[in-house]
Amino acid sequence: MWKKFLYRNAVAISPVRLDQLRSVSVFSTSATAVTTTPTRANTTATNVLSNKRFGQPVALTHPHLINRDELVTGIKLDEFKQRRHRLMIRLQKYVAENTRGINRDKRHHAVIIPSSTKKYMSDKIPYVFRQNSDFYYLCGCLEPDTVLMMSIDDRNSIKSTLFMRPKDSHAELWEGTRTGVELATELFGVDESYPMENFRPILIKLLQQQKPLIWYDSRVSDLPQLNQQMLNVLDTIKSQEQLLSPIGLVHGMRLIKSPAEQDLMRRTCQIASEAINDVMRCTKPGHSEHHIFAMIDYQCRLRNASYLAYPPVVASGANATTIHYIENSQLTKSGDLVLMDAGCEYGGYTSDITRTWPINGEFSEPQKVLYDIVLELQKELINVMLKKGGQTLDELFDTMCIKLGKYLQEVGIVSKSIDDLIGLGRAGYEFCPHHVSHYLGMDVHDTPQIPRNLTLLPGMVCTVEPGVYISKDRSDVPKEFRGMGVRVEDDILITSDNKIEILSDACVKERIHLENLNN
Repeated sequence: MWKKFLYRNAVAISPVRLDQLRSVSVFSTSATAVTTTPTRANTTATNVLSNKRFGQPVALTHPHLINRDELVTGIKLDEFKQRRHRLMIRLQKYVAENTRGINRDKRHHAVIIPSSTKKYMSDKIPYVFRQNSDFYYLCGCLEPDTVLMMSIDDRNSIKSTLFMRPKDSHAELWEGTRTGVELATELFGVDESYPMENFRPILIKLLQQQKPLIWYDSRVSDLPQLNQQMLNVLDTIKSQEQLLSPIGLVHGMRLIKSPAEQDLMRRTCQIASEAINDVMRCTKPGHSEHHIFAMIDYQCRLRNASYLAYPPVVASGANATTIHYIENSQLTKSGDLVLMDAGCEYGGYTSDITRTWPINGEFSEPQKVLYDIVLELQKELINVMLKKGGQTLDELFDTMCIKLGKYLQEVGIVSKSIDDLIGLGRAGYEFCPHHVSHYLGMDVHDTPQIPRNLTLLPGMVCTVEPGVYISKDRSDVPKEFRGMGVRVEDDILITSDNKIEILSDACVKERIHLENLNN
């Protein structure tokens, strides 16, 4: 079923392979390339890179973040090479098996993945840069305005090439160090590297020599100039080939986390769990939601997270009934519940946790009722994962709606007249109109091209996040429950032995423990 899906989503997926490297390069051109043989790259990289300056943290400059055998925090260079290899092999297999308008006889392919670019909040003031996740997944490069090109031919010879910003002392004075073309092959383990200005002639040369299928998705590109170059190149060589998107296949790979990725997920969830515990322990009536936002940001960074994974929801009182409330500007009052949905990014991987607690340290009776329903429901949903009713995320959602409808009926919030599962499911959905789960990884809503009807498999990470939201304006609900929002969310890994590991288990959620955090 899983494999059928990966090869079903035509123009959204791709894999190719990175086998033996030929001495003659299909990228040979008048442009000056920096090339390195695989053996030399492996044996002399440390010597070549010593005392050099790079456009990102590396083990030589940041040993407190990156181990000697890692390219980036937690991930070794060989893993990035293997990812590129697997992608190209899968892409070639996909084309051979696909019957929907693609030339199945094609054995030559070129995959082009762009980086992100800097974005500006005003004039010359940039936002914090975050790399395109697919680009980062395949090469570990954290620099903007960079392009990764991979190719495979009919002999399964695979080549990876990076097009980089060249060294520029004036630009680096203002913006920071660049890795540059000369160091890119050794640092990132690619076969060749060129300045960005050589992208067009090299691509044209490749297309004229091999006439490959081209895999590039302009819809997910941050580089408008690259989109224009792709159009110009195709026009220059008068290509009639359809551009295919490799993103679905990349997401299919990213969906299953490697052991190294799983360890990074454990770490980012541990950081967020400990940070949220400290925030819940320190909050008191009179703190503004903005103060609590600052607390979680500080506590995560204090534990070496890069930054928060997304703008957190810090919603007190009736604000919690707005599911994506991020204004975070109201003062908390004694008697309020605070719903905080927050996570952090560590080593390029994100956590996503929600906790709801009383700002004064004590749940009221109606708050206890709703909180106990949501917490019990979440525990039941976690227990049903991998079993009937929880083998896919969509099944888990259906199970949640039915169970929630039944629980709310028992406390008088849902009409007693509903006596069928469909009716209970609809009633539950009315009070929790968001999905109960999404995939989690490098992005918070990870691998969005992968549907939620796939059987859960080892290596997948997802959330479980039931909630109840009751507007203060509802007249069909007992008054004591109006204006209350409760959600409990944890991050779940399906382990290699097909069991459940709650990555955020260290984050307090038992009601009695929440009431005794300050004791």
